Amino acid sequence: MTRRPAWHAATVVESRPETTTARRLELEVPTWPGNDAGAHVDVRLTAPDGYQASRSYSLASSGDGTRVTLAVDETPEGEVSPFLVHDLRVGDRIELHGPLGAFFVWRPSDDPAPVQLIAGGSGVVPLYAMAAAHARSGEATPLRLLYSVRSPGDVFFRPELEALADRGLPLDLVYTRTAPPGVSAPPGRLTAEGLRRAVFPAAQRPRVYVCGPTPFVEAVAGWLVDDGHAPAAVRTERFGGA
Repeated sequence: MTRRPAWHAATVVESRPETTTARRLELEVPTWPGNDAGAHVDVRLTAPDGYQASRSYSLASSGDGTRVTLAVDETPEGEVSPFLVHDLRVGDRIELHGPLGAFFVWRPSDDPAPVQLIAGGSGVVPLYAMAAAHARSGEATPLRLLYSVRSPGDVFFRPELEALADRGLPLDLVYTRTAPPGVSAPPGRLTAEGLRRAVFPAAQRPRVYVCGPTPFVEAVAGWLVDDGHAPAAVRTERFGGA
C-alpha cells in the first residue's frame, strides 16, 4: 500500500516521561494515512516570529488509524528536541511531514528468513514498532531484538518490550554503564563476540535492521559483514543531534 507523504496538523493528546532524558508523545492526526513499521516523520516547529526548525524522528507506532506515537530523546544543544521534551503540552499542535521511508521498514511478507533487530539507545524506537507490528500480524517468521542501552533508566518502551518478551520475543539487553540487580554480565559496550552470540547466524540469512548513533551502527554493520552476513541484507538507520 502506497501512502503519500504530506504535511499534517497534529495535536498532542498525551505527553509523559519515557526515560531519564526522553518523552513519549501521543499525537492525534486526523489526516494521517497510516504508516509501515520503521517509518519516520519530519517535525516542524514555527516560532512566533516565523522562524522554523524541523528534525526527523522515527515513529514508534504503525498501521492504520490517526494516532501517532513519538519517543523523543533530548539533545540539549538541539533546536527541536528540547522543546518537544520540556515545553510541549497536551493540546498543543505541531506539524508533521510523512510518513517517510520505504527502505528501513518491516512489512509482513512471504519471506521465510528470520528478522534480527539491533538497537543502540533511542534507536530502538523504529525497531520497537517493527517488533510490535510483527506480534500483531501473527507472522511465524522468527524475530529477535538485541538492545544496547546505558542503564535500566534509559530503556525505551520497557513495559511493552517486557510484554512482547513474555509472548515469546527473544530480547537481549546489553547494559553499557549500569546493569540492574540480577544481571550476571557486567556492564560494558557491545563487542563483536557479544554480537555474534546474540544474533541469528549468517548461515540462516536473516534480514537485519540496525538503528542507533552513527558509531554504533557502523561498528555493528561492520561486524555483521565480517561474520558473513550479506551487506544487502543489513539495513541501517543512524541519527545525530536534533
